[in-house]
Parts: sequence; C-alpha cells; structure tokens
Amino acid sequence: MTVIETRPSAPVQMARPDVAAAVAAAERMLAALGVDTQVEHLRRTAERMVLSYGEVLTPAPFEATDFVNDAKHQGFVIVRDVAFAAICAHHLLPFVGSATVGYLPGARLLGLSKLTRLVEHATRGLQVQENVTQQIADGLQQVVPDNGGMGVIVEAEHLCMTLRGAKARGASTVTSAWRGALERDVSVRSEFLSLAGRGWRP
Repeated sequence: MTVIETRPSAPVQMARPDVAAAVAAAERMLAALGVDTQVEHLRRTAERMVLSYGEVLTPAPFEATDFVNDAKHQGFVIVRDVAFAAICAHHLLPFVGSATVGYLPGARLLGLSKLTRLVEHATRGLQVQENVTQQIADGLQQVVPDNGGMGVIVEAEHLCMTLRGAKARGASTVTSAWRGALERDVSVRSEFLSLAGRGWRP
C-alpha cells in the first residue's frame, strides 16, 4: 500500500496557508479593483474566496490500496470521464474537464476508486493541463509499478482562454501521456483509445 502525499514535478509548492493574512489581502485586492465590500452580500466575499481557493489548491493524501491479481487479468483496466476542476497557474481561473485513466495490470490490481483519487490529487494546486496529465501517469506508475503500461487522456475547457484573451468559446484542450507498452506499441495504444471511447488515430 502506497500513501500518495506529493505530486511528482509539481509546478508550484504550496506553503501552509495563513487564512487571516489571505483574507486581508483579498479585501485589499477587491477594493483596488473597485469592489465595494461593504455592500451586505459582499461583506464576506474575501473570506469565501480565500476558503474556496484553499479547498481547491490543497491535495489530500490518500492510501492507494492494491491487491493481488488472483484471476491474472491481463486486459486493460480503464476508468473513463473522471470529472475534475483545477486552477490555472497563470491566471488563477478554473479549467474544467475530465480524465480517462487506464493500465495493463501485472501481479497486482489497484482499487478502482484510487484511479479517480489520482486525478483529484493531480488537479489540486496551481496547475497547467500538461503537468496534470504527466502527474497522473507518474502517480499511477508509483502505485502499480509492475504494470504492463498505462495511458492518460485529459480534456478540459480553460476559462482563461474562453472567458478572456482569445475568448474561444467552446474550445477544449486535449493532452495525453503514455507509459510502457502504450508508449512503445501503436496497436496497444489504439486498443486503449478504442476502449476509452476516443476515435482518434494513435
């Protein structure tokens, strides 16, 4: 059993939050932007903002339970369309989407819910999608090191691109990561894409 506590190659290290200081800073920022926080429904906006960011930026450790592959299952184990929301490291706006994660098992199997927890863990903190994708794959390698290969596909809409800047409404970004047999063998990768419900060429 492996306890996942840190993300490999995390782009931003988060220190222990100082909530009072963060609320005071948020109050100053809102005031500088011309927001009147004395209006009744805005009086606790700075506090709510800080608590919300604190929740979505903090990855929770979890136990990646695994068990013996008694039936010697050799086919893919894939969990599709795991929904997530993350915070863009460049603009502090959300990017929202889903991840599909799968692997070819070896001597041990990973608890299915732990695949979703890997996604949740990787999407905490200030992030970029490319790093999220690699970190999910790295985390999976860490907890089932004897597997025959793995694949990760992440698709998300970035509000920093759709609400501002390019204002590319409806645009989504797709990233992938392959390990082991999926990286080496196009036919294995093609099977993964088919089972993942993706019609793309490998």
